[in-house]
This record gives sequence, C-alpha cells and structure tokens, in this order.
Amino acid sequence: MNTICNSVRLVGHLGRDAEVKTFDSGKRAQVTLATNDIYTNKNGEKVTDVQWHRLVGWGKTAELMEKLFTKGKHIAVEGKLSYREFTGEDGVKRQITEINVRDFQLLSPAKKAEEAVA
Repeated sequence: MNTICNSVRLVGHLGRDAEVKTFDSGKRAQVTLATNDIYTNKNGEKVTDVQWHRLVGWGKTAELMEKLFTKGKHIAVEGKLSYREFTGEDGVKRQITEINVRDFQLLSPAKKAEEAVA
C-alpha cells in the first residue's frame, strides 16, 4: 500500500539511449521519456503537447535500462516521483524532478531508419 502514496505511471518513447554511471554502491542509469497528449483546440485544430520526463534507475534496474533502453523505444514505466536540489557549476541552486523507476515494460521496438523511410 505504501507504493500508492507516491506512484507515477507513464507510457512514451525514449528520447535517447540510457546514460549509465558506476559508483561504489552500484550503477545508476538515466534517460528521458517523451509523452504525448493529443487534443483538439477551440479552433478545431489537432494539437500535440509533448512533455519530457527524466527517468532514473538504480542497481539491477539500471543494468536492465543500460541493455534495453535505446532512443525511440516505446515503453511503459512505473516509479516514484522525486525532487532533487543541486548547485550548478555557476553557483546557482537548481531543482530537478525525476521518476525513480521501479518497473518497466518494453511495448514495441524502435523502428529502424530504413523502415521509417519505406
């Protein structure tokens, strides 16, 4: 029941290959996910609103993300929303929002460039 308190589920396409860093405690993978909200505006025009999300995985999840998460893949992800503060190289404090991945599912492989043109 604790996972219901802070749970995020998204379906979208990966914006890049997973970036992986190795620490003494294990691996950390990071990737971006694009979700699309399509609606019709008041003028009757079809509008696509794209939102970008930062996904982070640790340990075994990071290892799987490293192997399976490549740009363009369609995935479903479940995780926990978190906020992190840091000070940039310019001395300015910043806050970022991340989804700590608990589980994911590959929905379809990314299309190859040759297939997209054909």
